[in-house]
Amino acid sequence: MNKITESSSNYNDLEKKSTKELLTGINTEDQTVAFAVEKELNNISKFIDAAFIKMKSGGRLFYIGAGTSGRLGIVDASECPPTFGVDHGVVIGIIAGGDKAIRKAVEFAEDNEKLGWDDLKQFDINSNDVVVGIAASGTTPYVIGAIQKAEENGMVTAGISCNPDSPLAKATSYPITPLVGPEFVTGSTRMKSGTAQKMVLNMISTSLMIKLGHVKGNRMVDMQLSNNKLLDRGTSMICDSLDISREEASILLAEHGSVRKAINAYYGKKEI
Repeated sequence: MNKITESSSNYNDLEKKSTKELLTGINTEDQTVAFAVEKELNNISKFIDAAFIKMKSGGRLFYIGAGTSGRLGIVDASECPPTFGVDHGVVIGIIAGGDKAIRKAVEFAEDNEKLGWDDLKQFDINSNDVVVGIAASGTTPYVIGAIQKAEENGMVTAGISCNPDSPLAKATSYPITPLVGPEFVTGSTRMKSGTAQKMVLNMISTSLMIKLGHVKGNRMVDMQLSNNKLLDRGTSMICDSLDISREEASILLAEHGSVRKAINAYYGKKEI
């Protein structure tokens, strides 16, 4: 297997470069990431459509990975409840080594191909659920084993990796493979590979939440009002939607607790 993610950087003698030269090199490489993701849009779209069918029927979305990949999945999952108002159990991120691995690497946690599936089973996972395996190399045993078992149990799965023809890509029905090329620092997949994975995860979760009805127009009408910034944003949404004063909008929002409910109440329970 050709591991592009481990191939030598296009830049040498990094320790001899000025700060500006380092930043220019990193930025130059980062600019290629969006184009690599663009080439995978058809594959991403096919997966989202398949995942939507499951989630519309009550299925959950699981992200599973190790190291940087696992952390990226947890970040995306953790942002869905405040952004879209869904329960914390709708989108779930799992990392090899457990929650302590979010902050500190757990040695060899990713090397056991059985542990990923064991971690998924703790959530009573079933054939209505969707599993996304995330591994820049596409060779992480923890992730591959979980995806293989999920496939065997009839689940919709995807695999996000950055190497062509990887074991992860072969294990899943929906391989997503943005080929970002060598990293600025050889093998440091937290850089371009991580950025590509984050972009794909943004696409997956945002598109699914829109399709599931948590966005109206271009507004997050189900977002959790958990701080003053979001209260202000929600008030503005209601003002714009109903053409009323901020004072009236603020009263509606305080009374009903969400943008959607406030607007529905204003229109006499008519669903938006």
